[in-house]
Amino acid sequence: MTRLSVNINKVATLRNARGENIPDVVKFAIDCERFGAQGITVHPRPDERHITRKDVADLRKVVTTEFNIEGYPTEDFMRLVLAAGPEQVTLVPDAPDALTSSAGWDVMANAGFLSAILDKLRNAGIRSSIFVDADPAQVREAARIGADRVELYTKPYADNYRINREQAVEPFVKASEEAKRLGIGLNAGHDLNLGNLAFFYRSLPQLNEVSIGHAIISDALYLGIEKTIHEYLGCLAD
Repeated sequence: MTRLSVNINKVATLRNARGENIPDVVKFAIDCERFGAQGITVHPRPDERHITRKDVADLRKVVTTEFNIEGYPTEDFMRLVLAAGPEQVTLVPDAPDALTSSAGWDVMANAGFLSAILDKLRNAGIRSSIFVDADPAQVREAARIGADRVELYTKPYADNYRINREQAVEPFVKASEEAKRLGIGLNAGHDLNLGNLAFFYRSLPQLNEVSIGHAIISDALYLGIEKTIHEYLGCLAD
């Protein structure tokens, strides 16, 4: 089964625009789980422009499915995640001021740095995932240095889906096959939506999890969050 993790960063962005607590990020996470989401993802950034450190602590108390924290592994970020103890930490190569993720890690070039981070997560009993491009060589290196999973950066697939979906998904199929061969878990995320998710899911049968935020929150403006989550879960049904 491919699990759906809802990234709630955009909910925090909307809340922070008024400096109050509407919408309530914690209640929203609880409702996402109640409506069928199998995980909650957050990406706290140093400037706290959306998810804050307090949010992480508050969410840890209530999330009952899988809590996934994404981020660049600075010392501050590592203190935060080790204190929170989520089920999964996804390591992304974003600069602190990046608007959003725009590429996966060059795992070969950063193997020493990432390996030390993976050791800390493993010692804390936290599953690790490394955000990578759809490149079998990057998947191999992530497995070699001890990552539990990789998360494939899916924007190139989303960008080319309407042009030629078979061609767009081909690199991801190859990367997923390499992950399966190596016995490493497989996640995916970035720009997956109701239009392209079902085909991606059918093409990668070993996919463990998708993490989706912007599209889900945007669709919820029209459909409501309960119906939106049900629609996305429908894309992940056999």
